[in-house]
Amino acid sequence: MEKHSEIYVAGHNGMVGRAIVRELLNHGYTSIITKSLQELDLTRQTDVEDFFKNEKPEYVFVAAAVVGGILANNTQQARFLLENMQIQNNLIGCAYKYKVKKLLFLGSSCIYPAKATQPIDEKLILSGPLELTNEGYAIAKIAGIKLCEYLHLQQNANFISLMPCNLFGYYDNFDLQTSHFLPALIRKFYDAKTNNDPTVIVWGTGKPKRELLFVDDLAKACLYAMDNYNEAQFLNVGYGCDYTIAEYAQKIKNVSGYKGKIIFDTTKPDGMERKLMDSQNIRKLGWEPKVELDDAIKLTYEWYANNHGNKE
Repeated sequence: MEKHSEIYVAGHNGMVGRAIVRELLNHGYTSIITKSLQELDLTRQTDVEDFFKNEKPEYVFVAAAVVGGILANNTQQARFLLENMQIQNNLIGCAYKYKVKKLLFLGSSCIYPAKATQPIDEKLILSGPLELTNEGYAIAKIAGIKLCEYLHLQQNANFISLMPCNLFGYYDNFDLQTSHFLPALIRKFYDAKTNNDPTVIVWGTGKPKRELLFVDDLAKACLYAMDNYNEAQFLNVGYGCDYTIAEYAQKIKNVSGYKGKIIFDTTKPDGMERKLMDSQNIRKLGWEPKVELDDAIKLTYEWYANNHGNKE
């Protein structure tokens, strides 16, 4: 990408999209195209067609998606499958039709089988049944990855995909009904400390392990891949180690200064037992995370306290 290239970031108001825009600005890119949902409904094919025809972006980052945590995924499977398929088909299809120079599609670690061997290698995609609680979302993401792969191999389109582990950071979704586990924990501990609550309830047993990556590190990976990677094979992007939900809860408790007790609600689902990804392929290219996990959790908690606390 040249500094003056026309670069479209789909989903720029989301956590990942905002991080990509920040990274582009930090690197001096001057022609970043963004459209809000009110300006462009990505589920409407004719609207997306008109956008590509008129704006003519040269590079596209697909960070737009309908996302949520275990509760939202499990109770809105049809929506997560339908709307994500619509969004990515419209974006990838129009990018190909209007000859975008390069596109980067972002998937999710939930594309892998529920019983995948750890750490999870890219080759394990479609090698077993998916985790049922987010099957709809996972199927949509697999379809996006495969569409980019087929267009790359059969039509010579330079469309690539990255598969991040669980992400968190600034502008995350902290809604307790739809968020992922880490922002939900940040919200719970912030509220409990503010209200002097005696306990914080954490869903599940606390035993499942999760790998987390600070969203700013993913944004750096996106720009790095856009400049340095041109293969059909998607790449995992992860921090490199994982912790239990209980350990994350303790980390956030320590950051928040909360003095009460943590209680695990074992009537609630755990999801996959573990999702540690093998990210050696992108590391071999030269990318690696820069922000230590504990530092990133502290930064995110402080951001939430400063930007959302007492406002919700």
